Amino acid sequence: MNADVIIIGGGAAGAMAGVYCGEWGKKTIIFEPNGKIGKKLMITGKGRCNVTNNCTDDELIRNIPRNPRFLYSAFSQYSTADVMDFFEQSGVPLKTERGNRVFPVSDKAADVVSALERRLKKADVKIIKERVNGLIIENGICKGVEAGGKQYFSESVLIATGGKSYPSTGSTGDGYKLAESVGHTVTKLEPSLVPLVCNEKYCADMMGLSLKNVTLSLYDRGKKIYSELGEMLFTHFGVSGPLVLSASSHIDSMENNRYKLLIDLKPGLSEQQLDARILRDFSENINRIFGNSLSKLLPAKLVPTAVRLSGIPGERKVNQITREERLEFVRLLKAFPLTVKAFRPIEEAIITSGGINIKEINPKTMESKKVKGLFFAGEVIDVDGYTGGFNLQIAFSTAYCAALNM
Repeated sequence: MNADVIIIGGGAAGAMAGVYCGEWGKKTIIFEPNGKIGKKLMITGKGRCNVTNNCTDDELIRNIPRNPRFLYSAFSQYSTADVMDFFEQSGVPLKTERGNRVFPVSDKAADVVSALERRLKKADVKIIKERVNGLIIENGICKGVEAGGKQYFSESVLIATGGKSYPSTGSTGDGYKLAESVGHTVTKLEPSLVPLVCNEKYCADMMGLSLKNVTLSLYDRGKKIYSELGEMLFTHFGVSGPLVLSASSHIDSMENNRYKLLIDLKPGLSEQQLDARILRDFSENINRIFGNSLSKLLPAKLVPTAVRLSGIPGERKVNQITREERLEFVRLLKAFPLTVKAFRPIEEAIITSGGINIKEINPKTMESKKVKGLFFAGEVIDVDGYTGGFNLQIAFSTAYCAALNM
């Protein structure tokens, strides 16, 4: 079977590239082992699908920690506004929420996937439920693929297979193997936007506790490298939630005890204001023991750990607590400590950090510098962003750029 364009992978990047290639009159085939596009899209944004971020180009680049300069051209060709226009015109009304995150008004990722399916169908893009197991190369030019024991020929081939995170959705790292088979280099693959394992046993004691409006700061050997206000969650292994996922993307090389997390449990109060607040609570509970006096200040699951870390005996009466002890307790609440031990497995990561070396890809066209007619888009490339719609923007921009040049 012959085609103008063959796309390997029917995720965000593959589907977007397929829509444009098909609508521009190219006979297009998408190979997707799931048989259905957008399986990972269905679970992004907790099933709501954060399609992009409604921010300026400068802010967009600032939210790409890994190889942002490579994406300048792709973002200028296909911006956040272009993504929003695409889905609005495809019958998916959008809304902008906190942090400029853009979601469907319906809060349903299924609406995003359905819009892509409709446009692919209308553009007569064929989806084949097969796994591609080889590229056909002739004289240094990619001429097609091998899948299901057959050969399929085309003018251009796009690898848009995603990373290695969430393998149940089909992201099994196939694209890396295909690229390596024709001479491409794959940088070290690590989980990113992933929960973190901590040394402290008290995380398990607080399992299930969700903290809102706290500030999480990440330190690398004592130097602050990340700090943000938001939500996080204690788990049996450590911590998770939006703040933790974002912090994880700042960790370059995981080493036990190298990275520390400090949680400001009361970011709206200075140390002086928090001390005054605690004094007020103590005066209202003057005959109570310390362990029973914190119910207004802290969530119930956090109290036993906070008391233990304070060093103040829980059974001591609050009117017997010294000023020095109280101020030390204030400092604890403003810098609640955790030590990072490891990433959770890559299978639990939202995205994969690492991928096809950007030096081997033309940033203006997304075409391989090693094999003519071979293109890349999305997470398979060694670029990634923070949470907030930035990774889907990378997928859509690089896909459009590749489609335009295929």
